[in-house]
Amino acid sequence: MSFFRAMSIDKSWIGKPRNTPEYVDGVRNFLNFAFEYGSIDGHVIKCPCSRCGFNKWHERDVVQEHLTLKPFPENYKFWYLHGENSNATITQTFQSTRAVEETLQPHSPMEFMVNNASRFIENNINVPDVSCEPINGEKILKKEHTERQDEDYAKLFELIEDGKQPLYEGCKKYSKLSFLIRLYHIKCLCRMTDKAMGMILELLKDAFEDAKIPASFYEAKKTINKLGLNYTKIHACPNDCMLYFGKDDEGLQECKKCKTSRWKDKNKKQPAKILRYFPLKPRLQRLYMCSKTAESMRWHFFGGNQDGLMRHPRDSQAWKTFDLLHPEFATDPRNVRLGLASDGFNPFGAMSTTYSIWPVILIPYNRPPWECMKQSSFILSMIIPGKKMPGNDIDVYLQPLIQELRELWYDGVQTFDSSKKETFKMRAALMWTISDFPGLGNLSGWNTYTEFACPTCNFATDSYRLIHSRKWCFMGHRRFLESGHRFRLQRLRFNGKIEQREPPITLSGSDILKQMEGIPVNFRKKPEMNNKRKRAKGKLVKDESRQWRKRSIFFDLPYWESNLLRHNLDVMHIEKNVCENLIYTLLSDSEKSKDNPQARKDLKEMGIRQELWLDENGNYKPSLFTISNTKKNGFKKDVFLRTLKNVKMPDAYASNISRCIDLKQRKIFGMKSHDFHILMEQLLPIAIRKVLPDKVTAVLMELSSFFRQLCAKNLSLSDLDKLQSGYVHTINHLEILFPPTFFTIMVHLTCQLVAEAKLGGPVQFRWMYAIERYLGHLKSFVRNMSQPEACIAEGHVAEDALNFFSQYLEEIETRTNRPRRVNDYPEDRGSTNSSIFPPVGKGVGAETFELSPMVKRQAHRYVVLNCPQVMPFIA
Repeated sequence: MSFFRAMSIDKSWIGKPRNTPEYVDGVRNFLNFAFEYGSIDGHVIKCPCSRCGFNKWHERDVVQEHLTLKPFPENYKFWYLHGENSNATITQTFQSTRAVEETLQPHSPMEFMVNNASRFIENNINVPDVSCEPINGEKILKKEHTERQDEDYAKLFELIEDGKQPLYEGCKKYSKLSFLIRLYHIKCLCRMTDKAMGMILELLKDAFEDAKIPASFYEAKKTINKLGLNYTKIHACPNDCMLYFGKDDEGLQECKKCKTSRWKDKNKKQPAKILRYFPLKPRLQRLYMCSKTAESMRWHFFGGNQDGLMRHPRDSQAWKTFDLLHPEFATDPRNVRLGLASDGFNPFGAMSTTYSIWPVILIPYNRPPWECMKQSSFILSMIIPGKKMPGNDIDVYLQPLIQELRELWYDGVQTFDSSKKETFKMRAALMWTISDFPGLGNLSGWNTYTEFACPTCNFATDSYRLIHSRKWCFMGHRRFLESGHRFRLQRLRFNGKIEQREPPITLSGSDILKQMEGIPVNFRKKPEMNNKRKRAKGKLVKDESRQWRKRSIFFDLPYWESNLLRHNLDVMHIEKNVCENLIYTLLSDSEKSKDNPQARKDLKEMGIRQELWLDENGNYKPSLFTISNTKKNGFKKDVFLRTLKNVKMPDAYASNISRCIDLKQRKIFGMKSHDFHILMEQLLPIAIRKVLPDKVTAVLMELSSFFRQLCAKNLSLSDLDKLQSGYVHTINHLEILFPPTFFTIMVHLTCQLVAEAKLGGPVQFRWMYAIERYLGHLKSFVRNMSQPEACIAEGHVAEDALNFFSQYLEEIETRTNRPRRVNDYPEDRGSTNSSIFPPVGKGVGAETFELSPMVKRQAHRYVVLNCPQVMPFIA
């Protein structure tokens, strides 16, 4: 067969000078082989010279002349275009070699990686059928393999050869592949530019002529990217109407919805818009390619949970219910549970405010808590191009992913588990989505900008239109109280009404599907709605027909209807918005305060809290929650701001919040989401103790405690019940203190967070902090401002390969094993370690000082109350 004959042919002549006998004999043997197996009619073959580039067909004499004038391609050592094809013989050869490989132990981690990589590439190549058809009375083999399959096999053989080829003659420590990987790690970890890396390679090639070192970084990246999984380009309508995807639409030249041309430049066939899609199946298969990640993918099933606390989504009610409804899926722990996250960002920073790229990211929840939310574990699914955000048309771009998820649910994909040395059928399911609140509306189809903005309360959302502030407020939280509570009968302290309603009922997926019955399924066919708001006697009338904008594409997944938690409320943005409302209202900020003249007019319009109405001159007195700065009150605003400015946090615990405090103008500015997170949960209870009345301080401390307990790493169902009951009282006390303008939709959504924590587990696996950091990392890939999406795609492919290589390099610092930026372990731990006082922490500087008696007592008390070894003696 052609494969065995090609394997027996000596190819060492490739790369030698053309005037040597070895090169002449090698070309003759190549032509004999190519015309016997790589020519259909026996007369012409594809010429491999640099001039023809495998694109032109010539006869034997012409090809021989070209290869005499031009050198034979040095990297073309697997002759897949000339008869060395991927037929059944190759499969038999792999099976025979695998039996030998299983008895041999790899000598180095790099050989182990190449071994696993060859299994992975082989598993993803579909071996084509080989049929015999008579031509001129003779039967010949008809090769029906595709160029992509040939390239995959060529990649496999080149990878194996690079892994076995020593860096130079006699070198035993480094192969060509391992040396390049080490260099590539240095480049990425030290943030070297491509030009700097190319200059280093050029210097090494010049200094070590006999070493197998590529002459340019471009050639080095081609070798490195052999293990990086590629992506596909799918053309899209510039108006987000459709994808040129699938058998029916792939060949269209214009959009079948809006009739817009597919091409930006029709003569050059330049597409107007490109979706870059990263296929999911091979990326999930590669998680089982390395034995380390293969074991971590089964952690959710074998990792113990002795105390019953929720530390991972696998402990949540949604996960357990999914297992009960789909027992066949839950039987094999290697089946993958995924979360989908998406958000937009501007790749140009301050240069432009009109460009928005939307990556879609998948999170494998099978892995343990300390791995699944790392950037190296994220799976980039697609890059939805700008210039405009997709909005509700995001479902158009999600079609390839949904199709692949359906295939993974029904059919699965054959996957090799390197930890168990066996092949199994892997399936996958999508548990929920993660996004900010506007993104939740885009993914679910629920309109988050109307009076029914809460997706959990649905059409039972209690809202009121503020005439003077011209916005919706969401109060009515007394219905969450137990029946008979005294607050239900108080009118003037709340919204002027007696509350007798029960809490709203959370709808199931079936109930939501019934509401969507009249919503079109086809893309770009929006439900007919009247955008003009209805009015009756000067007041807006609630209109339920404007709520559902589309039928979400996620309902095409067979299990989506039965999922208990489909779209997560993002605790990060909710906490940030609540804290922002609170801080600027306490400081009476002229632009962002919720207590302003319009808010006081709304109080009069509602007929409540008469003491806060405007007087005849349009003036109003400060509220209880206002931090004044008069001499009579002791300049309390200065005290509050000075307390925040003087706070010092441990390294890497928070940013430098003192830079956001302006004592001269008495303002807070430039704070990020995590700054508000630290402010709400840690600093606010300390800063308000001496500047506000006790009844206001008590309520705000309860609010701070609510977020602190909700964001804990361990959650208990019984504690969550108590937390929800306590927070219902807290938010009703907030209604008594703050004006209705304070209660935006974000403040109302805090009532739903505890219920979602019961369904989905700890919020650290369902909020946007890790996703926002990853988006910032993707933004750093943009070097060419004219092609930001292409830069992100290429940068991600290279980093994807790097993350894979890191699993096999243990003796050097890599992305997976490098120490934290803050390493508290001392260099010399001593010979004995105390269990009570572990050797953690490093001294900073050489300055010593003596503790005061008060500080000594405080340190002693802290040790006594926080050491588990001391607790039995205290009891």
